[in-house]
Amino acid sequence: MRILIGTTNPSKVRYFERLLEGTGAACLTLRDLGVADEPQETGATPLENARLKAAFYARYADVVICADSGLYFDSLPLSDPRQPGLHIRTPQGGRRLDDDEMIAYYAQLVHDLGGSVRAYYMDAMALYLRGEMHDFEATREEAMAWAFDMVDTPGAWRREGWPLDSISKKLNGRYFLDPEGGAQDVPQEESGYWPRLQRFLKEKIAKAE
Repeated sequence: MRILIGTTNPSKVRYFERLLEGTGAACLTLRDLGVADEPQETGATPLENARLKAAFYARYADVVICADSGLYFDSLPLSDPRQPGLHIRTPQGGRRLDDDEMIAYYAQLVHDLGGSVRAYYMDAMALYLRGEMHDFEATREEAMAWAFDMVDTPGAWRREGWPLDSISKKLNGRYFLDPEGGAQDVPQEESGYWPRLQRFLKEKIAKAE
């Protein structure tokens, strides 16, 4: 089975390639298909945006996976305009930031908030599978299980597509991208979310084959 990973983010592509290991699925990217069009992400939640993206890219493939995330700072009310929420790359309704600009923007924001803030991601995924839409999202308990500290001092390492990993630390004080601390993987792998998502994908793909 060939599966289109509906993103231009190389880190997200690698993330799903790892999740799909052992399924026999071949992953395709938007670049592989020459797709340059992008959907309007007008959803009110990560799940709504994931479904919008999967429906959009379904015109190019029979099987599509799309994901979306929201980033939240515990110290900010949800109504605070500085709360990233769904607009991680377009904070406060501004223009889309590249990786370096994101590091600079969020490092300054965290600095203004005291130098370190407790943060968490809410993740969701949609699987378009030959005419049917299936979705999956993290529970709040899972999201809080991989809560972390965002800091105002970037580490030395970078992950293309996920620049904020450079200013994110696990609760043990190690940067996400600190190889000596065994912190090169995404934090979701350390919670029940990762195996639950793997089972979901494998079960859906197996039934469709």
